[in-house]
Amino acid sequence: MAHVFQIDPNTKKNWVPTSKHAVTVSYFYDSTRNVYRIISLDGSKAIINSTITPNMTFTKTSQKFGQWADSRANTVYGLGFSSEHHLSKFAEKFQEFKEAARLAKEKSQEKMELTSTPSQESAGGDLQSPLTPESINGTDDERTPDVTQNSEPRAEPTQNALPFSHSSAISKHWEAELATLKGNNAKLTAALLESTANVKQWKQQLAAYQEEAERLHKRVTELECVSSQANAVHTHKSELNQTIQELEETLKEKEEEIERLKQEIDNARELQEQRDSLTQKLQEVEIRNKDLEGQLSDLEQRLEKSQNEQEAFRNNLKTLLEILDGKIFELTELRDNLAKLLECS
Repeated sequence: MAHVFQIDPNTKKNWVPTSKHAVTVSYFYDSTRNVYRIISLDGSKAIINSTITPNMTFTKTSQKFGQWADSRANTVYGLGFSSEHHLSKFAEKFQEFKEAARLAKEKSQEKMELTSTPSQESAGGDLQSPLTPESINGTDDERTPDVTQNSEPRAEPTQNALPFSHSSAISKHWEAELATLKGNNAKLTAALLESTANVKQWKQQLAAYQEEAERLHKRVTELECVSSQANAVHTHKSELNQTIQELEETLKEKEEEIERLKQEIDNARELQEQRDSLTQKLQEVEIRNKDLEGQLSDLEQRLEKSQNEQEAFRNNLKTLLEILDGKIFELTELRDNLAKLLECS
């Protein structure tokens, strides 16, 4: 899939997009003309119909864009890909089909040389090569009348070759006929003289055949491109289905993760509530502790005051005891003195 562009025929600089969206670009082998083509359809419209030649070159102008020049269409095509990998893959295929086109051209030239050699030998050595590409394609209008004016036998296979130039089976028949004509020049001359009157009619039939073949070829090309696009759509649909399945699995995983996160959030809320409750209880305990500390401080002060009072009481009591001891000692002395006085009296 790529976006298709063509060079602006007026400026020869700017690119003009020929497709509104990415389309399928396919390689196609034209067995009728023995050539390779690059085909792309946008709906039912052919936006690329380029014949690959050995002289073509596909150039990468950026990481995702490449171009090639088509001298037959007198334009330059450009393709914009979605990735560098797709561009490299297309460039590799272009090189492969370019090499295949070169080999096909060489084989065609070898075949032309092989088929033209027997005709030259049968003409007695005085003929120019009658099997030029123009005569095979029915564009040599002047050589056939020369046969009727020349009394020498000439191996002119144009009249027999024209109707059958586009069929490989008839080509084999034509080669067999040329081999037969090599051994019988007189018979060939007679056949050519008889066919001269029908040359114009045969050429008209050939033109009609060529037009019909071209129309059928275009139709086959369109159908093959549509089939290729259908396969691409089917592949794209499979990829989309796989992507949807992967997305559904991912969505399911995300939903499970969301449920797990919800549970974690609920657990976090419960922990927060417990934390708030513990914080409140801790504040209450701290307030109560402050009250107890105040009460303890008051009790300590009262205890200290009581201890001080007790100490003062003890000191007073000690003083009283000392005084009492003195008084008792004095009374004892007084008693002893009285006792002595009594004894003396």
